[in-house]
Amino acid sequence: MDVRRWLCGAFLALLGAQAVEAAALDDRDRAAIEALENRVAPLPRGLGSKEPAPLAQRMAETRVPAVSVAFIEDGRVKWARAYGEAVAGSGRGVTPETRFQAASLSKAVAAAGALRLVDRGRLDLDEDVNRRLRAWRVPAGEGIEPATLRRLLSHTAGLTVSGYGGYRPGRPAPTVVQSLEGAPPADTPPVRRFAAPGSRIAYSGGGYTVAQLLMSEATGTEFARLMRRTLLRPAGMTRSGFDRPSAEAARRDAGGHDANGAPIPGGAHVYPELAAAGLWTTPSDYGRFLVALQDSWAGRRGALLRPATARAMMTPVLSNYGLGVNVIERGGRRAVSHGGTNEGFQSRFVAFLDGAREGVVIMTNGDNGGLLAAGLQRTIARAYGWDDAPVPPIPPAPND
Repeated sequence: MDVRRWLCGAFLALLGAQAVEAAALDDRDRAAIEALENRVAPLPRGLGSKEPAPLAQRMAETRVPAVSVAFIEDGRVKWARAYGEAVAGSGRGVTPETRFQAASLSKAVAAAGALRLVDRGRLDLDEDVNRRLRAWRVPAGEGIEPATLRRLLSHTAGLTVSGYGGYRPGRPAPTVVQSLEGAPPADTPPVRRFAAPGSRIAYSGGGYTVAQLLMSEATGTEFARLMRRTLLRPAGMTRSGFDRPSAEAARRDAGGHDANGAPIPGGAHVYPELAAAGLWTTPSDYGRFLVALQDSWAGRRGALLRPATARAMMTPVLSNYGLGVNVIERGGRRAVSHGGTNEGFQSRFVAFLDGAREGVVIMTNGDNGGLLAAGLQRTIARAYGWDDAPVPPIPPAPND
């Protein structure tokens, strides 16, 4: 693919960059946006220029058609920017309201939804999930420790299937139970127990699919509808959903692209494993969710989660993983973060839990978008003095 064409297209996209401000910008904000557009930090894995470079150049180096960014501070989305094309060569520019697949950023939202049900007494964090599951049960295995919701959400339930590749639109997609069983038309193996629950951490999208089934069965409500009512609306995520986009919505959403910048054939993949990978959202909407988590951590009245539940979510269980989020202490500051990869989409966020309540959400529509997002996060971190900000690892495969 012609890099010069990409560079030209990215430059034109920058000229037409879309912006949203929720509050007056200060000098730090203006400096951060200027650096974002003109002095992006070097990218991981030695890709591209080893010196700071314009965003247009970074987008060309990574073959990423579009990137969308939202910055949060002190309980609000303070500013948002979007650059590039929703589909390469389409001429349709993205805006801060353009939705992207959130990939594994879905897990934090799903975990918070499950914890809302815990707060309401509909689920128990430490009950054996097999007592509640009906259509499918966690297979028996070694040890007497049960698989619990806490262990499902912290990747410590000892279950297989790390991630999902999704299904092309128009191709038969499995039900949740078929996915868990590895039964046709599922193209992933069955979810099985390979280690005693609680004994180790092993990333498992399969575990989140079990949690998805548990939540639906406990409430008698289809997962997408349950999440809309229980989590998305209360968090102010008005442009987000776990529903499969309609044909009209798909024409407005960002399209995924491979590592060469070519559109994914047939369009964005479908993920029946919604809790693990199925959220469509914008960085601004996701930023509002992070603000809701920050408010919960601080114990503010009317927050999304009760203080004790928020502490459970944002405290490591094993290693540095809490419930749906990585939890990292750097420079005396606690932050939560996560990265995500679906076919043609990569994204990441970091949000601090201290008084400033800062954070950033970055979403891209390219298979190299994690590299670009890492450079952008480092650029924003330096602009705001987050030199010790945690940077999630670049996911190596679809749905990290």
